[in-house]
Amino acid sequence: MKNIRWGLVFYSFLGIAALVGLTVLMGLINRKDGSQVCKSLKVNVEGKETFIDQQDISKMVNNQFGTIVGKQLQQIKYQEIEEAIKKLPYVSSAVIHTDMDGTVTVSVKQREVILRVINSDGREFYVDTKGHKIPVTLKYVPHVLVANGKIRESYTKALEPIETETVKDLVKIVNHVTGNDLWENQIVQIYVNDQNDIELIPRVGKELLVIGSADSLDYKLKRLEMYYKNILPKVGTEAYAKVNVKYGGQIICERREGWYMDSLQMKINMKN
Repeated sequence: MKNIRWGLVFYSFLGIAALVGLTVLMGLINRKDGSQVCKSLKVNVEGKETFIDQQDISKMVNNQFGTIVGKQLQQIKYQEIEEAIKKLPYVSSAVIHTDMDGTVTVSVKQREVILRVINSDGREFYVDTKGHKIPVTLKYVPHVLVANGKIRESYTKALEPIETETVKDLVKIVNHVTGNDLWENQIVQIYVNDQNDIELIPRVGKELLVIGSADSLDYKLKRLEMYYKNILPKVGTEAYAKVNVKYGGQIICERREGWYMDSLQMKINMKN
């Protein structure tokens, strides 16, 4: 008896008792989960857009899968509901989980759009941050740039990727000017003319800003900044119909009266 390590025996017994208690508790929980019913359906919609709301998701779930509240938790088809929600064109992701009190929570994240496109056929769609086409809805109109004109990008179904170089260039422009105080405030629309050149329509001034494509975009925008800082204050907002920085090393200003071309050859010092 003296050689028995009572401390070890005590702790071993305590560990076995705890294990048995945990097993019994898990069994009770599993039995409770099996008979537990959904007491409430909670929907959280994340994202700055408001294409969809809690009522839209709740209505869709109840219409496609029957009324959730009052149904046993084990009978709810969680994975199928998640997949159905993910198929909505405005949804980026969806996750469902349940609480011990019987609350089923649906967490939905919306897609973020950055551009509204009106193609040459008059079809409209949004482009999201992943480069997918999102359908236009009358329920919500996000505050994003609109691009129109000679845009040959087709639209047949939601979530198809953008294909043409023109729209890819438009997306590059939007991403480039986002966060820039000057250009976010100054550019109100983007237009693709008959020569397939991209034009920026400014908020202040009546001249069109021709940049051609999204190549060397930073260099082109810096030349436009030089126009606003060094030329516009001298000639005023009525002097030119177009300001073209499509070609390197130049700022070509087209006078509003007639078609006289006033070409200003400028050497750009990138350090200045």
